[in-house]
Amino acid sequence: MSAVETNPELLQPEGRVLSTLEKDGSRRWLRPRLAPGRFLSRRRVVAYLLIAIFTVTPYLTVRGKPVILLDVVHRRFTLLGVTFLPTDMMFLALFMVSVILSVFLLTALLGRVWCGWACPQTVYMEFLFRPLERIFTGRSGVGGKPRGQVPVWRLVLLYATYFIASFYLAHTFLSYFVGVEALRHWVFGSPLDHLAAFTIVMFVTVMMLFNFGFFREQTCIIACPYGRFQSVLLDKSSLIISYDGRRGEPRGAIKKTSLPIVEEKKNGDCIDCDMCVSVCPTGIDIREGLQFECIGCAQCIDACDTVMKKVGRATGLIRYSSQAGMAGEKTRMLRPRVIIYPSVLLVLVSILTFLLATRAPADVAVMRGLGLPFVTMPDGGIENTLRVKLTNRTDHAMRLNLSVVGRDDVVVSAADKAVDLAVGQTVMQPVHLVAPPRAFQLGFLDATLRVSGDDGAVIDRACRLLGPMKHEVEEHEHDEH
Repeated sequence: MSAVETNPELLQPEGRVLSTLEKDGSRRWLRPRLAPGRFLSRRRVVAYLLIAIFTVTPYLTVRGKPVILLDVVHRRFTLLGVTFLPTDMMFLALFMVSVILSVFLLTALLGRVWCGWACPQTVYMEFLFRPLERIFTGRSGVGGKPRGQVPVWRLVLLYATYFIASFYLAHTFLSYFVGVEALRHWVFGSPLDHLAAFTIVMFVTVMMLFNFGFFREQTCIIACPYGRFQSVLLDKSSLIISYDGRRGEPRGAIKKTSLPIVEEKKNGDCIDCDMCVSVCPTGIDIREGLQFECIGCAQCIDACDTVMKKVGRATGLIRYSSQAGMAGEKTRMLRPRVIIYPSVLLVLVSILTFLLATRAPADVAVMRGLGLPFVTMPDGGIENTLRVKLTNRTDHAMRLNLSVVGRDDVVVSAADKAVDLAVGQTVMQPVHLVAPPRAFQLGFLDATLRVSGDDGAVIDRACRLLGPMKHEVEEHEHDEH
């Protein structure tokens, strides 16, 4: 017995708090019916295309590199054949902000089209795991609750199939982080030889089993924040799935009568069959208006259109529209957010493209050396020790040459003039610069350290050398005389 039943003094909700909860707080298990129609057919094509892309992408290469490889262990991230290193925080920041703005723009224009048509949670739940469930529970092609008790052996086979599907998804997911060659070696080798990777695969498999076998639509309703963000991302002209209340209300079932339909019809077009509710994968009633649980899958549209055709009424009672359109107002395509989002996005993408096109083949960072600020050499020269961090960004080994430009009186020691770097290697190279005492003004000397590669690339970095003050130089020369 629930707490509400045992204590009637507690406030009771007017309706269901969440579509997956009963009034007493227990879990409401959703087993949506299947509504064949034009939108389901299109979503099925899109879903299986996305599944194919997800499966094939790790095997594709661009310029000899994987299309996507997120090598977290070695901190090397490859996208479309371009490798990014930990020093590329600017690229990552620009890319992430661009993605976020793209989501804002997409939502402002098309509502939650991502959730219903392309989100991996929806794609795999509605087009892999639910179809498997319908096959083993005897509801293939129909959906809904099983007609009777499902035999235990069918449930065992169902969850065994779930495990195989989750195991496959976990391996495909891992291939994006280790590459298909390493994954193939691990699959046919002993798990003891790669215990960490095996543990990750099993953990991801268990999490997918939990998600698609138990948590299911609650991921969209409870765990995913995107549905709650839509209240600020949408406006009255955004495309959403809407129920035409002006045409559908008041609801009422069709009654058998000998009177003509013109005289019989006193209700709206909605016959209150609840088909739109029974097919909803998140269990909502679209007739109650825009709700954050709605993922925009259009199953209610297919179901309602089918019913309207059967009763001889026009389709479109539930359709893709906007709040403004349903209220009889004009839908504006050009509005502030639709102009601002793409404008800012264009600027960010342009900057990112320019930085990618002009980035150097090596990263160079110049820092002061440890210890004394400078050392006076036996011949009177002033030596500064710098630490130069060099990173090879290319796909081949390279030799970098170091020199000082713009000043003939500052030289790099012979031992530090050339550095050899392997592919992706980073070294901290000590560089000794020697200058005459008279070159320093007020104890400082500004110079430019040039790093040049064998391929003609040139990278200049400004550096400041420290030395004696002017009067110290004069006193030293006076003592020598």
